[in-house]
Amino acid sequence: MNQTPLPCRARAEIDLEALRANVRTLRARVAPHVQLMAVVKADAYGHGAVRCAEAALAAGATWLGTATPHEALALRAAGLTEPRIMCWLWTPGDPWAEGIEAGLDMSVSGLWALAEVTAAARETGRRARIQLKADTGLGRNGCQPADWPELVTAALKAEAEGLVRVTGLWSHFACADEPGHPSIVAQLDTFRSMLGHAERAGIRPEVRHIANSPATLTLPEAHFDLVRPGIAMYGVSPDPAIGTSAGLGLRPVMSLKASVALVKQVPGGHGVSYGHHYVTPGPTTLGLVPLGYADGIPRHASQRGPVLVGDRVRTVAGRVAMDQFVVDLSGDEVEPGAEAVLFGPGDRGEPSAQDWADAADTIAYEIVTRIGARVPRVYVGE
Repeated sequence: MNQTPLPCRARAEIDLEALRANVRTLRARVAPHVQLMAVVKADAYGHGAVRCAEAALAAGATWLGTATPHEALALRAAGLTEPRIMCWLWTPGDPWAEGIEAGLDMSVSGLWALAEVTAAARETGRRARIQLKADTGLGRNGCQPADWPELVTAALKAEAEGLVRVTGLWSHFACADEPGHPSIVAQLDTFRSMLGHAERAGIRPEVRHIANSPATLTLPEAHFDLVRPGIAMYGVSPDPAIGTSAGLGLRPVMSLKASVALVKQVPGGHGVSYGHHYVTPGPTTLGLVPLGYADGIPRHASQRGPVLVGDRVRTVAGRVAMDQFVVDLSGDEVEPGAEAVLFGPGDRGEPSAQDWADAADTIAYEIVTRIGARVPRVYVGE
C-alpha cells in the first residue's frame, strides 16, 4: 500500500482530499452531538485502512470501525493509539485479551462471547469495553429480542464485578438502502424497545447506534448518538435508489487505471480471448489492458465492462482473463502505454464503480472492495 511512482502497470489512485470532503459532508448531515465512526473494515473497502483512517479522523471522525479484531489491532499497531476503535465480528478463540489491552470496544452478541471476554478480563486484570449488539431484524449477527433480557442481565453482573464496561448498544439495518421499506420502521421500533429494556435494567451506554451509510444519508431519526458510514465515506452511493454520488454531495475516492500493454491490428472474424465469445466484426485494432480477475476485475463483466481509452468509452471484448482483458478500439490509433481508466469520479467522462456493478450484476461495494493487493494504491490529495 506504499506510494508507487507513475507510470505503472496498473494503479488505484486514492484521493484523500475527496475522502476528507466526504467525511465533512456526512458530518454536516447529522446533529452536532452525533459522533461519526469511519468504517475502515476490509482495508477501508479496498482503499487502504491506515491512510483512510488518518484522513477520516483529520476531517472530524471520532471513532473507527472494523469487522475483525485483527483489523482493529493492525490499526493500533500502525500508530492509531488515540481514537476509539470498535470491532464487531468475533469468533470463539479470537484475541479478546489483546483487544482489551489495545483498548478496543468489542461487540458481544451472545452469552458465549460474554463468557470469553470476561475470562480475558480476569486474565489481563483489566476491564473490557464491550458493546451489546441487538438483532432487530437483519437476522445476521446480534442477540435476538427473546434472548436480550438474559444477555443484559449477564452483562450487568459482569459490569458489577468490574470485568466489563458496557459502552454501547447497537444494531444494523437490513434494508436502509431501500427507501420506504417496511422493515426500516419495524427495526427502529424493535431497537428502541431493546434500548428501553437495557436502560431500565441499568445499562448506561456511552453511544447507541444503528445508522449505516444509507441511514446516515436518509434517516435522521436513526442517528441516535453515532452514525457509521462506510461506502458513502468513499464517495460511492449506497444504492442508485438513494441517489448518485454527485447528487448526495459525495466524490468517489478511488480511480482504477492501467497502461495499455499492447495495441495491434487484426482482421475481421478474429476471435478474442477464451472461448471466442467476441469475434471482430471487421478489421480493427485491439488494446490489451493488464488487469484481470486476479486483480478484482469481475469476470461477470465480460463483454459488458466499460473502459475509457483515449477519449472514448470502450467495452470489454470477450472474456476477462486472470491477468488481462481486451478492448476493441474500433480502428483508433492508440499508443502502447496510453491510459485506460476503468472507473473514477467521472471528471473525464470515465465510467463509475456503479457502472461496473451494473455490468457485473452486483453492487458498487463489491467493485471497489475486491481490487486485489497486486494493484498498488497511490495516494493523492495528501
